[in-house]
Amino acid sequence: MKKIIAFTLCSLASVAAYAALPPLSPEAQAAADLAKAKTAYAGRVGAYQLCQSMNKVADKFRVSGTPAPAACAAPPPFVAPVAAAPAAK
Repeated sequence: MKKIIAFTLCSLASVAAYAALPPLSPEAQAAADLAKAKTAYAGRVGAYQLCQSMNKVADKFRVSGTPAPAACAAPPPFVAPVAAAPAAK
């Protein structure tokens, strides 16, 4: 019972601390957006490499007369996200 109460109090304290955080500065937001874009691009590159390796294995075990595996679509080169201009007042 004590563990449940301690867990509940800790979770409520962490939620309160998270809610009190100030918003990110524009530089920090830009850095976060860049990191998010790089992670998404890395996922696309990983999916492309996985597709290539699956096709290579499928070609080794393909029986003659069966269709070849589908071609993999290469991801475009990485382009950093453009920061939005601040709104004029």
